[in-house]
Amino acid sequence: MKAERTRKQLDNKVREPVTGPTGESAATTSTASGSTGTVGPTSGTGPTVQLRPQPRPFHGPMKLDAGRTGRDARKVADEVLANLAGLVEAELTVTLDISARIPDGVPDNMVRTVTENCSTLKFGEQGFESECRGGV
Repeated sequence: MKAERTRKQLDNKVREPVTGPTGESAATTSTASGSTGTVGPTSGTGPTVQLRPQPRPFHGPMKLDAGRTGRDARKVADEVLANLAGLVEAELTVTLDISARIPDGVPDNMVRTVTENCSTLKFGEQGFESECRGGV
């Protein structure tokens, strides 16, 4: 997988000397999570570590092909969710938002079927809306 290759590259990265804030040489460090920083020269209290801030939240909406929802959702699960879920203490929330516009309206039996299925599947909020056309 790409993640394993990247991790190996980071682990094998040659440590180059960099100049710290005081102009003295400092060693570059990297962690397994991919963050890098510098360890400054030792003073009476030991080395100081300055790490670049890491991004914390992730948000990624994506439209799925309605005819291939299962296939597309599987790819997202395998290629995105699996990587995020592998992070220590990661808290993932995945939502599925369905929006349908039916120009000719929905027959009563279909409204009942979809509403019952959503209830069975424990949808939070769901429902059909009435559109008023013209009139007073």
